[in-house]
Amino acid sequence: MRVEIIPCLQDNYSYLVIDDINNTACVIDPSEAEPIINFIEKNNISLKYILNTHHHFDHIGGNKDLKKKYNSIVVGYKDDANRIPEIDILVKDNQVWKADNFEAKIIHIPGHTTGHISFYFFNHKLIFTGDTLFSLGCGKIFEGTYQEMFTSLNKIKNLPEDTKIYCGHEYTLQNSKFCIKHDSENLNLKNKISIIKEKLANNLPTIPSILKDELECNIFLRVKNVESFSKLRDLKDNF
Repeated sequence: MRVEIIPCLQDNYSYLVIDDINNTACVIDPSEAEPIINFIEKNNISLKYILNTHHHFDHIGGNKDLKKKYNSIVVGYKDDANRIPEIDILVKDNQVWKADNFEAKIIHIPGHTTGHISFYFFNHKLIFTGDTLFSLGCGKIFEGTYQEMFTSLNKIKNLPEDTKIYCGHEYTLQNSKFCIKHDSENLNLKNKISIIKEKLANNLPTIPSILKDELECNIFLRVKNVESFSKLRDLKDNF
């Protein structure tokens, strides 16, 4: 199983999880259809499934065109059935979704939206976190509460430290500026920033990140209580 990163829109990432044995794929959060179509046509891949972490347009914008072209099956959270276009399979928290050789645990992580989920491919230690956890950041709280977001991040923190994190946007450099402002003595963070800048200078994505790095460097994962988290989230909103 391998993951291909597909840049979309201005700073979004969609992901293809590819089963090389059968040459089939899932796409995670197709912001738009065209870049996905270009890749799978060039590589002669069968797009079997569309997995949505949440209902925002920059994560579901390609659903209709991809489903129409490839007859793909759309998978999303049960409580967002009316907000995710073309949804076919409704999943719930802690369910293991399994189809063909694809297998992922559904983890409900509200805060950014009430129906936000992640797809945790536990056999390969990959998690797709949408707009809940970013590298060196976390999502804005639009529909949920500070407590919900704090709890959601703690769910991710409890995964194995070598888990690869695939998030919805290339926000890492901007996020690093906020982290270093409030955690200026963090040597791990300083080292990570150097790596981030080198990757971007070479036109490479900063994703995936490793959970161990996030635990050491992401200030939103380092806070110990929801009060501290709330203050940081408010500061970041105005940063």
